[in-house]
Amino acid sequence: MRHPFNPVWTCKRLFPGMLLAGLLALTATCLAADEGAAPPAEYSGMAPKICLNCHGEKGALPAHEILMTPMALTGDPNTPFGEGNHACEGCHGPSKAHVMSMGREAPGFLFDETTASEDQNAICLDCHQQETRFHWPGSTHNIEGVTCVSCHSVHQPDDPVLALETQPQVCFQCHKEQRAQFLRQSRHPVQTSSNAYSHTGLLACTDCHNPHGSDGPGLLRRNTINEQCYDCHAEKRGPYLWEHQPAREDCTNCHTPHGSNHPNMLVARSPWLCQQCHAAPFHPSSAYSGVDVPPNDFDQRVVGKACMNCHNQVHGSNHPSGIRLTR
Repeated sequence: MRHPFNPVWTCKRLFPGMLLAGLLALTATCLAADEGAAPPAEYSGMAPKICLNCHGEKGALPAHEILMTPMALTGDPNTPFGEGNHACEGCHGPSKAHVMSMGREAPGFLFDETTASEDQNAICLDCHQQETRFHWPGSTHNIEGVTCVSCHSVHQPDDPVLALETQPQVCFQCHKEQRAQFLRQSRHPVQTSSNAYSHTGLLACTDCHNPHGSDGPGLLRRNTINEQCYDCHAEKRGPYLWEHQPAREDCTNCHTPHGSNHPNMLVARSPWLCQQCHAAPFHPSSAYSGVDVPPNDFDQRVVGKACMNCHNQVHGSNHPSGIRLTR
């Protein structure tokens, strides 16, 4: 009678199965090798040093200044240089051929005219999906093919479009008509040139406009023109007992927001502005159009022609007798 545990007998019984399992494992390993399967490589973290060998301060296309920007904060996981991210390759993609060819081959991803604007912006929007950019798809700038790098200089430590004094110069590269308006006699205090003494520079374009898109007209931050104006001109909001309907409907009925050659940024001088709605005949604004005023009774030069000499509450009045906006 055999002993319940016989090593020789046990090995004879188990060996074929062990051999088969080994062959299967070896076959699977060979197949995986043939298919190129390999354990995922770890990021070496050497990209910045390798890139800066050519793109340093003395390189043909220097990009070293990015190391002095918030984009290079290593302690912030949301930046390209943060822990777990791939620095330069995070935006430009793997560029082995570019490195091996000493720059003769282009990087994996370029932010220039060779790359479609949608593809460029998609790289930026992978990280920049904050609230202010929710309206970018379908926005005017997006439809016109504007890219993020059309306005932003990501490699510079001081991005001009983010500074109050220099931002308008970036916008004026495309919006030349608005720049001309800001040079007029009556205008909002926006810096119109790089000369620090050329203007007060109290406002920037983004105080009123959201360049990434909005629900309002003209990329305004508010839903209506009047709501945007009331952010600064709250005293004109009302409500009034007696309202001036054009002012209530749209501030730009009377004012041009960027600049005008007329006082108070008006679209025309009084009385011509007022007479666009209020016909001049039969109004005693002159001795020749007054009601029951004989032409010879008054010297035309002494009659006040400016409508606001009397109607000085043009935005509205709360006076019980202010129906004609005179008080």
